Amino acid sequence: MKKIYILDTNVLIHDPLSFTKFDDNTVIIPISVIEELDAFKNHGDERGRSARIVSRKLDSYRTNGKLNTGVKTEHGGTLIVELDREQVLPREFKLVEMDNRILNNAFWHVQKKHNTVLITKDINLRIKAEAVGLVAQDYEAGKVNVDELYSGIVSETVSSETVDKFYKDHVITSPAKDLSPNEFVVLRAADDLKKSAIGRVDPSDVTKIRALNPEPAPWGIRPLNKEQRCAMDLLMDDSVKLVTLLGAAGTGKTLITLVCGLQKSVEENVYRKLIICRPIVPVGKDIGFIPGTKEEKLSTWMGAIYDNLEFIMDKRHQESAMEKFEYLLQNEKIEIASVTHIRGRSLPKQYMIVDDAQNLTPHEIKTILSRAGDGTKVVVTGDPYQIDNLYLDIASNGLTYIVDRMRGEKLYGHVSFTKTERSELAALVAEKM
Repeated sequence: MKKIYILDTNVLIHDPLSFTKFDDNTVIIPISVIEELDAFKNHGDERGRSARIVSRKLDSYRTNGKLNTGVKTEHGGTLIVELDREQVLPREFKLVEMDNRILNNAFWHVQKKHNTVLITKDINLRIKAEAVGLVAQDYEAGKVNVDELYSGIVSETVSSETVDKFYKDHVITSPAKDLSPNEFVVLRAADDLKKSAIGRVDPSDVTKIRALNPEPAPWGIRPLNKEQRCAMDLLMDDSVKLVTLLGAAGTGKTLITLVCGLQKSVEENVYRKLIICRPIVPVGKDIGFIPGTKEEKLSTWMGAIYDNLEFIMDKRHQESAMEKFEYLLQNEKIEIASVTHIRGRSLPKQYMIVDDAQNLTPHEIKTILSRAGDGTKVVVTGDPYQIDNLYLDIASNGLTYIVDRMRGEKLYGHVSFTKTERSELAALVAEKM
């Protein structure tokens, strides 16, 4: 049975083409949503960009008919831009609020016995809809099944002879099926629990597991556990163009990513520069306008990046750590930017790190990755359990979206971190809280 889907503004901001993804059903965009998009269109952030994309796409549909009576979409559905209806909600719902106007439109269709569903990423609006007997759902397109999320590392029990052969030949035929390119395999001897080895699935032949490259120590930093060891193997491999690292705070994902980026761009000059970006999403109340230059403004949001870079510099240049750091910034071997400043650029032959990617939408992360030019390597890191964006969750953010979609690609590798190495306190907090 066909349905009427009524979309909230936050759905269109999350995915500007969401109204094209409801097959042959009817999609209604209330006029109050258009008004909210109009208020956002001049913003320089991703919200403004999404609003402009929606407006252009809706305008293109006007050539097919009138939006107020319904226009056919590519999938056989109908798209309608609808004016406000007379109030049918209980009087305690004041229609001066945008959410209530959207809710009223949806409830009007329910009163007319239409099979209506309100689509919104606003939890409270879904609760209000439930209170008046209206079916309301989150926007599900692009959501990931977190329980089946790719970890990048598997364990296989094999004979002691197989482990010995792997150490001797540095390659064996995979004991498991359905492994992905660049997936790591921990080989454990069945008759000797202390005997094990780690290999990586050959991206050109997934039936083969090859030994890792010799353990690196970029800028004097060595891996502290097998997950960091595996991650470094991907980060130092120029043939792996996209790497995702997922883990809780203190697991070392940002530190080892930075140190490998410095090694490749500053020491080996494989890449022109190391560029580090992250979304600007405040935790708690926003502190408002920040005076100063772009660099001074960004320093407020990039504290974690600066802390890690100073630690790395201190390891390598104990006498002049800060001077070396400033030198690299001034000579543009290191660039620190917000994701907003990346949009519209082309970035060839650069080592690009996108930190805190759990606060990006799938659409935003796609936009950022499309900036990568020829010879560029992109590393995306984050913790899907530490999301500050109000309309994202563990199943709908850009980080888990990449992990789910890119698995199986030869140019891609992933590692999920589970062990905290920052301190005993940080490990205890990660475990208990």
